[in-house]
Parts: sequence; C-alpha cells; structure tokens
Amino acid sequence: MKTIFHPASERGTADHGWLQSHHSFSFASFYHPEKVHFGLLRVLNDDVVAAGRGFGRHPHENMEIITIPLFGALAHKDSTGGSEVITTGEVQIMHAGSGIQHSEMNASTSDPVGLFQIWIFPDKKNIEPSYEQKKFDCQTKANEWTEVVSPDGGSALWINQQAWINLSRVEAEKSIEYQSHSIDSGIYITVIDGEMTVGDQTLTKRDALGVWEFEKLAMKANVETQILVIEILIQ
Repeated sequence: MKTIFHPASERGTADHGWLQSHHSFSFASFYHPEKVHFGLLRVLNDDVVAAGRGFGRHPHENMEIITIPLFGALAHKDSTGGSEVITTGEVQIMHAGSGIQHSEMNASTSDPVGLFQIWIFPDKKNIEPSYEQKKFDCQTKANEWTEVVSPDGGSALWINQQAWINLSRVEAEKSIEYQSHSIDSGIYITVIDGEMTVGDQTLTKRDALGVWEFEKLAMKANVETQILVIEILIQ
C-alpha cells in the first residue's frame, strides 16, 4: 500500500471577499508541482460563497463536475436548460462534454453556502452535455457507505469515467472498510468533519490522504466523523 498525506493547512487559499476557497490541487492562482492532480481527479475545491453572490455564466468542456453542498443552498442554471436549486443532502453532476455554460449562485440572500466541487477527467470526450442531481440519505445512516456517484449509475449519479464517490458518517470508535474496484484505482479520502485514523495516519477536519495499491482498507473514527472518498484511476 502506498499513501500521500495532504494536510488541510497546506491547501491553496483564495479570499475574494464574497468567495472563500481552499484548493486541494493546483487551481487558478495556486500552483503546487506535487499537487496538480491525483490520478484522474483534477480538482477538489472547498468553497464558501457569500449570500446573494456566486459564479456568473462561464464555460466548461470535457470534464465531469460534481458539486456537494455542505450547508446552505446553491442555484444552478446551464445552457442545456437545467435550472435547479441544490441543498445539503443532494449531489449534482454536470457532464460538460462538448461544451456547456452554467452559473452557480448562492440561492439565499441572507446565509452563506458551503460546498465541495470536484472535477474528474472524462472517459469519453465530446459527449452531449447534461446535468443531473439526486438527494441521498447520508445522515441517518451510520458506519456504512452511501455511493453517490458511479460509472454504473443505478441509485447513484452516473459518471462518464471509472470513478466512484462515497460519503459516510462513522460513529466514534467505529471502523468502516473500503474495498477497491480495481487494482488500477486509488482513493482520495477527505475528512469533512471529525477525526479518523487510516493505517498510522491521523486525519482531522479537511485533511486528505491518497491511497493506492491496496484491495481493502480499514478506517477508524476517533470521534464521530464525516468522510468523503473518491476512487479514481491513477495508472
């Protein structure tokens, strides 16, 4: 098993007043030669957007873009005609494909919205752009995975890549095991909140650990912990 530790304190930061952003990988003005990507995972941004503000209409192409609200509500509009508000407990995926334009605005005029945005390189390029979102019950379940993104679709959102995204709430002193889908995959574990031990590495809030060359991996929560796991091809 091989690992790489990315402490939260070493993420890139950007303060735009209306937007407070932390970048796990090189993004915009933040560049780190050892943090350009993890396999086909290109972006993991941790954003807080002020009330009534947001990202105006802008383009993307040939990227799988996943948005996971942590608190608040985000209004999405795109050039395919999609227009939705996404709230905590929901997950959104946009297949940028041959080209799409969209905007993302805080849906509230009084409260901030916090979110993870994840970019993954696609399997097939120039597919027809599309958008989907679903609500998942991650909070009432404990010590098990909620698969929110999968190349198989099903109860999860479909992604144009061999990638899987799981969320879990693990109770204090409990363990959860992750089984890899492929020897060519690695996983990128991010602690949303709490504290977890993976092997001999302790992760606290927003710390991340990349792991590859494994089949099964046990993770123990030292306190109640919420985690995000992205499995992605790294070969």
